[in-house]
Amino acid sequence: MRTFDFHKGFNFRLALLVGLVAGASLTLIMGLVWRQLIAPQPYEAIERRQTERRIILPGPRGAIYDRHGRLLVGNRPHYSAAVYLDDLRPDFRKTYSKMIRAERKRLAFEQQSRNPKFSDTETPPPAPDYHAIQWEARLHVIQKQLDHIQAITGLKKELSRKKIIRHYNEQRLLPLRLVEDLSPQHYAQLIDQIPVSSPIKIHTSTARYYPYQRAAAHTLGYVQEIDPDRSKFEASELKTFTFKAKQGKTGLEHAFNASLSGTAGTEIWRVDPLGFQDTRLQQSIPQQGSDLITSLDIDLQLAAETALGSRAGAAVAVDIHSGEILALASKPDYDLNELSPYIPQSTFNAINEQGAWLNRAVQLAYPPGSTFKLITSIAGLASGLIDLDNCAVNCTGSYRVGNRKFHCHARHGHGVTDLAKAIETSCNVFYYEHGLKIGIDRISQTAKLFGLHQPTGIELPYETQRIVVPSKEWKRAQIGAGWVPGDTANTAIGQGYLLVTPLQMAACIASIARGETRTQLSLQAMSPDRLKGLQHGGRALPLNAQQKAQLWAGMQRVVGPDGTGRIVHIKDFPIAGKTGTADFRAHGQEVNLAWFIGFAPANNPQIAVAVMVEGTLASHSYHGGSTAGPIAKDIFLEYIEKYPERLQSSL
Repeated sequence: MRTFDFHKGFNFRLALLVGLVAGASLTLIMGLVWRQLIAPQPYEAIERRQTERRIILPGPRGAIYDRHGRLLVGNRPHYSAAVYLDDLRPDFRKTYSKMIRAERKRLAFEQQSRNPKFSDTETPPPAPDYHAIQWEARLHVIQKQLDHIQAITGLKKELSRKKIIRHYNEQRLLPLRLVEDLSPQHYAQLIDQIPVSSPIKIHTSTARYYPYQRAAAHTLGYVQEIDPDRSKFEASELKTFTFKAKQGKTGLEHAFNASLSGTAGTEIWRVDPLGFQDTRLQQSIPQQGSDLITSLDIDLQLAAETALGSRAGAAVAVDIHSGEILALASKPDYDLNELSPYIPQSTFNAINEQGAWLNRAVQLAYPPGSTFKLITSIAGLASGLIDLDNCAVNCTGSYRVGNRKFHCHARHGHGVTDLAKAIETSCNVFYYEHGLKIGIDRISQTAKLFGLHQPTGIELPYETQRIVVPSKEWKRAQIGAGWVPGDTANTAIGQGYLLVTPLQMAACIASIARGETRTQLSLQAMSPDRLKGLQHGGRALPLNAQQKAQLWAGMQRVVGPDGTGRIVHIKDFPIAGKTGTADFRAHGQEVNLAWFIGFAPANNPQIAVAVMVEGTLASHSYHGGSTAGPIAKDIFLEYIEKYPERLQSSL
């Protein structure tokens, strides 16, 4: 029997090894404890970024109503036939496998054809392009679903390879829309014929809907699709996918976009390693935006647009006391429904060709013509340079200023003409003579008193800044020349360098009707509380009672039997107004403009109207009384029918 001698002495190397192992184990345990229990947040955040995704769900936009609660802009269902790529993954794999096998056979056959003396085992065929085949498989499967939709509906749609690849790479969790904006008929066909197990789903969102089609198109505006605001989501957090939100592009949709826009909801999804949906972890429901009650009366709006017809121009109706816009029309226009949910290129081109994108009441400025004679009259009366007892002028049909002869529109003149007759007949000679006495400084100052030198501040985007109330300083700075008497003569009758918008002239005549110098216009319906103590920011008209009465008398005579606006006359409904016809260069040629501004009832003003019709051809012969006047008359007639209670004390 063999005997072994065991020594139990200290082994340094063994102790060192045990110590190293124990130290390493302790360090590992402490690191795990630290990361798992004490400071797990950074690692949890990393895990979340790898395994979770956020989807933003935009809220529906609020509706827009007229002052009586009639819907002007709402939301309609927007149906799309769509597929989720996650649902197509089994088909992707099957199709990919078939294509790979077919490609290998093809490559082997080609090699054998080129080198028949070598067997396959001696020279392996080249490898297929796996990446390209993978994409071909995906495109094939998606096209198959699109073909199925087309077979049911009869629609002919194409889906670009670029769109599919971009969606796969950037919007994988969202539905891929194969056919958008399905009609009710096509929607019903798909619902009826597509089985529940099909990967094709009907995706529902909203699109803007305009029940009155073209009515108030420029005022209401339209929307465009954008990515929702991601600013409240930190960039370092989850990868975020978004459905398209709608943002106001023009009109009230733009001006009140912040309140009309809904509050976005969100979903948090757990995804697999390839980024496809697995489990929804969180959900918050989107909220609809606030509704907007406008000051518009859709009946007055339709009356104005019907009266304008196919002619280029604008018409504005204003509540004299509140400054609320009752109608704001611009022609040519377009059907807002054709711009929702998106603008087809053909539609854009057609609108562009007509020049219909511009709101002529707000975005374009024109010479006001003889309607400006009211400003010249007020300037002369306020300064005392038009003396009612000694202001008559003998109009012979022309007036000489220096070496130039300025003509009146009445070839043989108006004879002896006082202020009231000058307004009634729109006598140029009266205003040439008195305009030169008044001078450009007073005329310009009075126009600015009524705010004609600045935008109105209406709640609409893109109000033009290209408005001009000329002065000596303005001409020197802009034209580089001195002021001459002929400039004053032209300005006195509303020509020359003057440029104003129809909206400004509506505010101006509303101010005159109320006996003040400013009217703050608004497209929002005003509550009774807001109307109490409403101040427009102007001051009292700088006329005494006699001067004001003479000015009013002249404006009422405009729509009398001998006035330039006699067509506007309505029995038992006193109207005060002023016509105007202006020369204007547009479309590369000299055209004319027809104006009418006025208010009614003249003895208790309630509504003010401004109408401008723009000639688009040199052959157009438009005149304030015969062209713009009837449009204003139709608006007044509609007002009489709609608001008889406001007129009872006046009639």
